[in-house]
Amino acid sequence: MKIKRQKHAKKTISFYKYNFSFREPFQIIIDGTFCHAALKNKIQIKEQLPKYLMGEVQLCTTNCALKELETLPKELYGAKLILQRFQIRRCKHTKDPVPASECLLSMLGETNPHHYFIATQDQELTKALKKIPGVPLLYIILNTMVLDKPSERTLKHVEAVQLGEIVNPIVSLQSLKEKEGLGKDGEDKRGKKRKRKSSNPNPLSCLKKKKKPMPPQLKRTDGEKKNRIRKKKRRPVGGEKAVASDPVNA
Repeated sequence: MKIKRQKHAKKTISFYKYNFSFREPFQIIIDGTFCHAALKNKIQIKEQLPKYLMGEVQLCTTNCALKELETLPKELYGAKLILQRFQIRRCKHTKDPVPASECLLSMLGETNPHHYFIATQDQELTKALKKIPGVPLLYIILNTMVLDKPSERTLKHVEAVQLGEIVNPIVSLQSLKEKEGLGKDGEDKRGKKRKRKSSNPNPLSCLKKKKKPMPPQLKRTDGEKKNRIRKKKRRPVGGEKAVASDPVNA
């Protein structure tokens, strides 16, 4: 049964990834009813949700959901402690809190642009959420968490997009421009070359080369200079015979 649920969840997540551009980490808005059911059935939300959805998750809630638990009986105090551990997403009702169901509907709008998952046990809220295309729903049944299959409104929306009857509002005009290589001002960036950033020269390449020290030359004394200078004796033109015939030598 666990493997079957895992396959169902994988198929549903792939559907939302392909048709509504859902990406990890999945943002899951949780209300007090879901926390109360998890506490009652001894379900560890932080540990089991990432395993069930097979990816990273961000567990979050709203200030209105926390305020609602404060007004309810003390039996839900444990659910409030669990809900306080999650991230709080800003809503439009900071000064005047509204019921959690109304707050969650306002967070999604008409198209769920921020790609939120909703985890709730509220049946009335679930019916309202199924009228909005592209909203994955999580609930607890028989001590297990279940990712609901896409609603009829979601399936009709995807079918209409595939037939070209409507344009998916999630795919913005800016993302289409980026795919085509167009900038914000409508300029074509495809033919432009990247400008290299001016960087400072490498300080090691700017160092001057060190000159090798020359070996010290010893100064010669006058006596050494005289010994090294040899006087060449001039020989007579006639060689030895000329020397012998010289009257002076005779």
